Formats: sequence, C-alpha cells, structure tokens
Amino acid sequence: MELNLLVSELANFLQVSKFQDYCPNGLQVEGRPQVRRIISGVTASQALIEAAIAANADAILVHHGYFWRGEPAEVTGLKRQRLKRLLTHDISLLAYHLPLDAHPQVGNNVQLGQVFGWPVTRYLDDKNMLPVTTLAQPMSLAQVAEHVAQRLGRQPQVLGAPDKLVHTVSWCTGAAQSYIQQAVTAGVDLFISGEVSEQTWHTVCESGTAYLSAGHHATERYGVQALGQWLAQTHGLEHVYVELGNPV
Repeated sequence: MELNLLVSELANFLQVSKFQDYCPNGLQVEGRPQVRRIISGVTASQALIEAAIAANADAILVHHGYFWRGEPAEVTGLKRQRLKRLLTHDISLLAYHLPLDAHPQVGNNVQLGQVFGWPVTRYLDDKNMLPVTTLAQPMSLAQVAEHVAQRLGRQPQVLGAPDKLVHTVSWCTGAAQSYIQQAVTAGVDLFISGEVSEQTWHTVCESGTAYLSAGHHATERYGVQALGQWLAQTHGLEHVYVELGNPV
C-alpha cells in the first residue's frame, strides 16, 4: 500500500481533523513510499524501533509518538538517536493520540471496556472519552480491583473503601485522572484511569467516588492493536504488535 494512501485512510477512519491535540497526529517521520509490514506498540521508544528494524518493517504505528507541545525542539540526545535509526532504515512513524483514545470502534477507551467485559451505556462527554457502564451485578471495590488486575495482568492502586459497593463505572485510559471530577458530578461510583495524582486522593475522600489507577501503559495497549488489526483486515497489510513492558 502506498504510504500516502495509508496516511489518508487513517486520517479519515480516525477523524483526525476533529481533534485539537498536544502533538501531530498522522505521519511524523516519512520512510519508504510503500508499506507492507507494520509494527505497532504503545510508545515509539528506542526498543520498539529496534524491534521494527529486526522485523524489516516498513512502518511503526503507535499511540505515543514525538513532537509533543512544550518539549524542546532541538534534535539532540535521545531524540536524535531515535530519528537517526528511523531515517537510516527508511521506516515511517505514524502516531495517533486523542483520535485513537476516542474512536468508537478501535479506540483505547472502548477497547478497554471490551477487555473488562463492560458494555458502554453512555458517555459523560461529547468526545467519547468518558464511557460509563452499569455492572450487571454490583461488586465491592475490592472485587472490581481484582477483576481489573486479572484482565490487565497487574494490580491497580486502589483509592477508596474496599467494601464500597460499585454499581456504575466510568473510565478514561492513560493520564486522565483529572476527569474524576466529571465522574463525581455524574454520581458515578468508580472512576478508572492509568495514573494517579496527589489531589486524586482528596477527591475520593471528599466525594465518595472511588478511583483505580490501573497503569498508563496497561490501559492503552488495546487501541493500537485494534487499529493494526483493522488495517490487516481491510487493506491486507502485515501487522505485528510488540508488547514492551512498562510499570507506569
């Protein structure tokens, strides 16, 4: 598939133009003009680049790419090393941040709900970033935390009384802990995200809405996998997801 066509197809599918983001969405580093094999991962780290080189990939597809708002513009140090490897091996880098979080089919949020077995009943926002589910059977906070741990393969940090009864859950992947305020306003019993801040504890204590910090990387593994699978199914491209563990 031609690289330019791939970029165009993804822009349309993910509705990139609808988002004001912290980074460019789409083609961040241009490689060879034809794409047959794609390596995907959560973050465009050096380790993922090396995996793509070893696999003779034509492109890398990630959620966390480069050129974030506010970062130094100079191409030095780690940035220079990563870009040098991509350019030397003629590998393209495609990154999709908020468009991949919010997509109703392959998005991180809807995919995480599927991992948990939770159908989305509504959203707390107009961008599909804050899904809500009503549990088929109420569970204690400790039971929900164990369910999350089993599905993600890691123990979440639990803020709230373990015996608190949970009927409704909202979530947003990654570093979305501040969105707990919307969950509190909506009267949701539990909010889940990837990271936690010091003030999150006080919000939990003062509101009654519990919180689980389930891991930034752990909660954002599924959207890029689903997007890669969509490309394989619809365009016949080879796709391999590379899992690189991250404790955060």
